[in-house]
Amino acid sequence: MTVRTGLDRLGDGEFSLRGQRIGLLCHAASIDRRLRHAAERVAGLVGDGLTLLFGPEHGVRGDAQDMVGVADRLTPDPHLGVPVVSLYGSDEASLRPRAEHLSELDLLVVDLQDVGSRYYTYVWTMVMCLEACADAGVRVLVLDRPNPLGGALVEGPGVAPGFESFVGYHAVPTRHGLTMGEVAALCRAERDIAVDLEVLPMQGWRREMLADETGLPWVMPSPNMPTLDAALVYPGGCLYEGTNLSEGRGTTRPFELVGAPYVNGRALAAALDREGLDGVALRPCGFSPTFQKHAGQLCGGVQLHLTDASAFRPLRAGVAIVAAAHRLWPEAFAWRKEAYEFVDEHPAIDLLAGGTWLREGVEAGAGIDELCEGWAAYEEEFMRRREQYLLY
Repeated sequence: MTVRTGLDRLGDGEFSLRGQRIGLLCHAASIDRRLRHAAERVAGLVGDGLTLLFGPEHGVRGDAQDMVGVADRLTPDPHLGVPVVSLYGSDEASLRPRAEHLSELDLLVVDLQDVGSRYYTYVWTMVMCLEACADAGVRVLVLDRPNPLGGALVEGPGVAPGFESFVGYHAVPTRHGLTMGEVAALCRAERDIAVDLEVLPMQGWRREMLADETGLPWVMPSPNMPTLDAALVYPGGCLYEGTNLSEGRGTTRPFELVGAPYVNGRALAAALDREGLDGVALRPCGFSPTFQKHAGQLCGGVQLHLTDASAFRPLRAGVAIVAAAHRLWPEAFAWRKEAYEFVDEHPAIDLLAGGTWLREGVEAGAGIDELCEGWAAYEEEFMRRREQYLLY
């Protein structure tokens, strides 16, 4: 049986939007089971009631690369005739809907496909919208979607006080195991957001399901998330963004490939084999990114080939790769120094890790077990915290 998303249920008439001024927060993967886009489905239900489209990072069409600001398109969209407001522009203030836009709405509908990792910014765009809508007196409806990684497993630490950012706006594990609707419910309660929130749940989804078990089509939720395998490795692979290792952007296998011009792929694979990482085989390889880090240069590295998704722990694998690269090539390896997601007071790696533990541990030569020490206690505490917000 194919899972029915919140959008599928909305389109099938199980929730009425009639007589309301609607804003829709959506992106390229906001599609129903027949690949019809949420904007078209909502417009078909309410006609001129669809007042504004809001686009998160990468834009409504999903065509902008990571950390590339997207301008408003207040000239009406040529297909639907609806103005588009960007929630990822040139500064931190652009991440929230503005009061003048919310004043035009009765209800904000949120339909975004997440990939189950704290770094992925769509959940935080939604939470910031909850906060802005609370201030403006606008109701919010979240159309729920599957977590592609499933909802049974969590992995990693939370976010230390002072290290909150757009890649960790609220303290949840790196792999959080929640759906968008569940994140909304948890953050509304824990952040004390006085918003009128309703979630339209899915039907047929079970927490142990990966994306390929749902019967739903995969549409890239962002330009460098082409496949489920990319999403499965992403909770560890995004850490490379805080280093001078290429995370495979500019190749056909982003986040599955990692390396740099100074890396010897065979040496890296051999070092990682000694770590006993479960559920993955690491193949030495070479690749040449077409854009971003090391564009046009031959990089040595490894490709992560998943052998057992249920046993694989992506964050542990990503930490092991970063630590091995630092240990093997200490003179060439470097942490990213440029501002990251509008923050320049902390290194990017600290924002991604949710604190200083990874950078300081790697620099001190800590082993993988020591680096991951303490995760289990936080994961258990979070599993208890989240229980009352689970919808499935």
